[in-house]
Amino acid sequence: MAEDLTDDTDRDAVAAAPQRSAPTALMEPQQAFAELGHLVVGETPLHQVLTRVAELAKACVPGADDVSVTLLEGEKARSAAFTGALAASLDERQYEAGFGPCVHAATGGQVVRVDDTGHEDVYPDFAAIAARQGVRSTISVGMPMPQRLLGGINVYRFDEGALDEEAVQLLQVFAGYAAIAVANHALYDSAVALSGNLQIAMQSRAVIEQAKGVLVASLRCTPDEAFAHLARQSQHSNRKLRDIAAEIVERAGGGHG
Repeated sequence: MAEDLTDDTDRDAVAAAPQRSAPTALMEPQQAFAELGHLVVGETPLHQVLTRVAELAKACVPGADDVSVTLLEGEKARSAAFTGALAASLDERQYEAGFGPCVHAATGGQVVRVDDTGHEDVYPDFAAIAARQGVRSTISVGMPMPQRLLGGINVYRFDEGALDEEAVQLLQVFAGYAAIAVANHALYDSAVALSGNLQIAMQSRAVIEQAKGVLVASLRCTPDEAFAHLARQSQHSNRKLRDIAAEIVERAGGGHG
């Protein structure tokens, strides 16, 4: 499968250049793992969790100059968090093409390395774009998550040489901890959304039953005939059945007031 990452090369010229900051002491891995475990489900929004994942990966993995987090929901991929605009830009080029290290790491759950962007055979177009932006090597690690949510952590390095094996192993362990945090928060968000949808459904059912009762009394028909009447009104007016029912209930209440 051939890449298609070479279009619109003007974007490369205006993409953010690598921001090199003064070296800082690395965070101890155990401290980063502990912080991921202390992100309280229900109190920390998912987007904040993802942002912290990117920040902690950059803080504890030696040689990680820019980091992004890829999420795939169904067929749609996006950079859910990133520590710099360059990482987001390079990720987006891959999403558009549907081909690249971060896409394959997230979908396959494996480690995908580009150790030298100046000499790369598997992802030559992506590597050429990255090299023009000052990126010397990249590594993407899949996050093992359940359900329909897939993800990965992408590291971009500006200095010569790829991440050493110890750093790669640390990134893989970090990805495992991050996957647990992200999965827990994502499942919580899904549960909240499901609960909200169920509440709406129950409210809709209640008002529809009330409207059916009004129609049974006013039209002297059966409950099934009342529902069919509601359905016809909904179809003819191209409006939600619940809204039609709510209007009938409201009119009936006003008439009795």
